[in-house]
Amino acid sequence: MAVAHRRSSGAGRSGGGRPPRRSLRSAGRAQQRRRLLLLAASLTLLALFGVLQAARGPDRRLVAAAAFGEALARRDLHAIARATVDPRTARAPSVAHVARTFREQWLTATLGRLEVGKPRRRDGAVTLPAVAHTRVFGKLRGEIRLRFASNRVLFGPELAFPGLRPGERLRRQELLPARAAILARDGTPLAQGPAWARSSPLGAAALPVTGTLAPLDGARLREQLYAAGFPSSWPVGRSGLEQAFERRLRGRPGGVLLAGSRVLARARPRPAPALRTTIDARLQRAAVVALGGRYGGIAVLDARDGAVRALAGIALSGAQPPGSTFKIVTAAAALEAGTAKPEDRFAVAREARIDGVPIANAHDEPCGGTLVEAFARSCNSVFAPLGVRIGARRLVATAERLGFNRPAPVPGAVTSVVPQASELRSPLELAATAIGQGRVLATALAMASVTQAVAADGERARPHVLPGAARPERALSARTAAQLKRMMRAVVEFGTGVSAALPTVEIAGKTGTAELESRPQAAGVERPVDDPSRTDAWFCGFAPYRRPLLALCVLLVRAGEGGRTAAPVARQVFATLAAGPASDRSR
Repeated sequence: MAVAHRRSSGAGRSGGGRPPRRSLRSAGRAQQRRRLLLLAASLTLLALFGVLQAARGPDRRLVAAAAFGEALARRDLHAIARATVDPRTARAPSVAHVARTFREQWLTATLGRLEVGKPRRRDGAVTLPAVAHTRVFGKLRGEIRLRFASNRVLFGPELAFPGLRPGERLRRQELLPARAAILARDGTPLAQGPAWARSSPLGAAALPVTGTLAPLDGARLREQLYAAGFPSSWPVGRSGLEQAFERRLRGRPGGVLLAGSRVLARARPRPAPALRTTIDARLQRAAVVALGGRYGGIAVLDARDGAVRALAGIALSGAQPPGSTFKIVTAAAALEAGTAKPEDRFAVAREARIDGVPIANAHDEPCGGTLVEAFARSCNSVFAPLGVRIGARRLVATAERLGFNRPAPVPGAVTSVVPQASELRSPLELAATAIGQGRVLATALAMASVTQAVAADGERARPHVLPGAARPERALSARTAAQLKRMMRAVVEFGTGVSAALPTVEIAGKTGTAELESRPQAAGVERPVDDPSRTDAWFCGFAPYRRPLLALCVLLVRAGEGGRTAAPVARQVFATLAAGPASDRSR
């Protein structure tokens, strides 16, 4: 009885037979789980459907087309090969095959850059919109129509460039511009006419400046020329200004770009304007005549602004020991540092001993006196120990202010060098440098530039062959330059350079005789001490002395002494001033 009562009481508390609250909560959670499972199953089915759809037809082709388009835009030959299939083998084409097929067409089109858009379907086909930026034909827009095999892009030549049809390749017909003339400062042609037949009223006298043209050597260089729109065998500048300003002189080619027999684009050739230089036609002819076919070089500069007025022979490329012409630099360093003054006197001697090694004067002659007299007679016995007194740091710094160890300012010229101070480890090395021997190398252009700085009161103007000079730099104090001018005038008045003198034009300068061999021997045969083939002959100078217009330097390789052979050549060039200063005309 009691048990039955408790049950009925419990039933009464639960609300007339309704399930308890705990049961309702359990049922709700179960229903929620069923809904989540149903949602997950739906999402899975949708994902599977998407995968199945992507695996079928056009969507997979769009993915393949996009991969190919990205590879094409980068011009990545390896990626292009991976993204395509060769119809001949049903495999990816070799990279070499892709390169042969595509690169030839890119070069033909003068392609610079290729922009490729996203693939799109049109009329059941997949295409890639593209923009080709070419050097000759400008910007070309079009589509690259893709074909497929097993949902992979089918490789073919038409894929290389927008607008091509299946099987088509690019070809072109060139229209070439006339090569620009190279002019002297007064308009006289130094080089004119077509690339294969240049000429000048100066004849062969213009060649040291203008240089020559010839077809390129090497497959890569010829390919680059073809990519610029020219035939790969087209003559180009190989030396001189023709080479230095090749791109400017050849102009822009034109032509017709063809896809098979269809015209894709046309372009007119654009010749470049004439290239006007600072060369003086009269001085150029005089320099070449004075050199007379000998192996050497002559550089002539405007003494005021460094403009190149004439170049003959190896004036730009022939770097040789400058010998005693480098004493201009050594004297400048001594005067700037106060190590010596023009009136200082030095003992007369036949040689100086540095580190126990004798450094003799020319012909073992006794030499000395004031600094001016020692400079005029080019005394090694004075300037070798003077270099040691100056010190490596000051000597090298002076040389660098005067243009050594700097990039050559004129196209085609080599850099003239002096050892760094840290490399001059002994007094003997420093002494050899001070007299222009050892490891010092200079071109005629570089030493003409040193001379120009002295003539322009210490302001060095970088040599240049095109109008528009840079601002000159202070290389020496005006006082040092004035002292050097007087010393260089003494060289021609009573020193080693008297054979450079003219009766009507005052010339100042410095001779140099650079030794090329440590011992006078060749093929086991003893040579005479005065054998001219053992030395380079130099003369650097400026004129007129009181109002300098020209600065020049003459180098004659293995030609003896500077005073005997180079100074008379300089006199010939300076003689043009006696007939009227060509370099003093309106600039």
